Amino acid sequence: MKNNTLVSINGIEKLEKGKYRIGFDTGVVCLVYGHEIRDLKLESGMYITEKQYQHILNDIVGKRARKRALYLLEKMDRTEQQLREKLMFSEYPEYCIDEAVAYVKRYHYLDDSRYAEAYTRYSKEKFSRQMVKQKLMVKGVSKDIIDRVVENTYDADESEHIRRLLEKKHYDSKSCDEGEFRRIYQYLLRRGFYSYDILKEMKQYQELPC
Repeated sequence: MKNNTLVSINGIEKLEKGKYRIGFDTGVVCLVYGHEIRDLKLESGMYITEKQYQHILNDIVGKRARKRALYLLEKMDRTEQQLREKLMFSEYPEYCIDEAVAYVKRYHYLDDSRYAEAYTRYSKEKFSRQMVKQKLMVKGVSKDIIDRVVENTYDADESEHIRRLLEKKHYDSKSCDEGEFRRIYQYLLRRGFYSYDILKEMKQYQELPC
């Protein structure tokens, strides 16, 4: 937009806790506080200059989005997708979300590779390699990062992992009936281990039920 462009305020909706939802003819909708409405003398149907519009978008709402992003990442590490979803839930405009994500990336507060490595190290004792990959994909990490990080970080022996989980479940070849066998088998499947590997390890404890 040029500096002499005027932007129309389509509507101002009062919400709870002193917040207002304001919509512009640019399609942008954002939340501001009552004192900001009063300070800027904003009214529904009025026109504001491009400079005023950018001030609202960058210096008020954008600044708040950046602070919110930092706060969310200080509480816990997140992927870019998770951070974006949190900011969207708080009704920040897409432009402000993009700027906030770029800001935290620039200062290395947000790093999907670092997140994937930490998650893989933590989860490799609980889940199979394939399950770790699936969970990272759900969290929004790209396939390229997942493949590279898991290949370099997941060093657990899956057969040994299955045996430890069997011990954790007190798998007893002498007392295990068919129902218990199937429950433990399903338990291991849900952790992403392949059926062949599960049955191979369970066979070492007892013959398979008929």
